[in-house]
Parts: sequence; C-alpha cells; structure tokens
Amino acid sequence: MALTITTENFDEQVMKSDQPVLLDFWAVWCGPCRMVAPTVDKLAEDYNGRVVVGKINVDEETELAEQFKVMSIPTLYIMKQGQVVERMIGARPYEELAAVLDRHL
Repeated sequence: MALTITTENFDEQVMKSDQPVLLDFWAVWCGPCRMVAPTVDKLAEDYNGRVVVGKINVDEETELAEQFKVMSIPTLYIMKQGQVVERMIGARPYEELAAVLDRHL
C-alpha cells in the first residue's frame, strides 16, 4: 500500500529516503487519478523494500502541490536523494511506470 505523504512526514519519507521515491499527486474528485490509483498501489506492493511509493492529496497538501508546481493531476514524480529525476503527467500504465522505476534502481 502506498504511503500518505504530508508536509509533516515529507522530509523523513521523501527527502531522507535512501531508496528512489515515487510520488503520486492526486485528488478524490479526479477521474484519471482514480484510474491510476490501483497501479500505484500495485507498484508499492511489487517494489516494496526497493522503492518508497507515496500519494499526496493536492487538496489537503496545497503547500507540497505548489512546491512541486503541480498544475494538472495525476502528476507522478520520481525522486532520488531529494532530487526530482523524472516527472510524468497523466495516468500511465503499470508497465510504463515499472520501466521508469527500473531505470532508477
């Protein structure tokens, strides 16, 4: 299961992670976000121990959404050592996301 990332745990879970981090910026009312949610959860399960997978609700965490300049959702970021290494906008299939994660392992 993907972690819920908030401003309170962002530093610990994302910035200090020694593993790559997949961040899913989403909202309850967003249809494409609901479509990609099971994929993100499956990635969290399949990459457990190798990748941190987190979800950021843009309505609840506006500060993080602004920090990452999220203009449309879903937006997915991959971070390593606190740096953004990949950014994808829109729902993506499992295979595409897995291939991107594999590149950063």
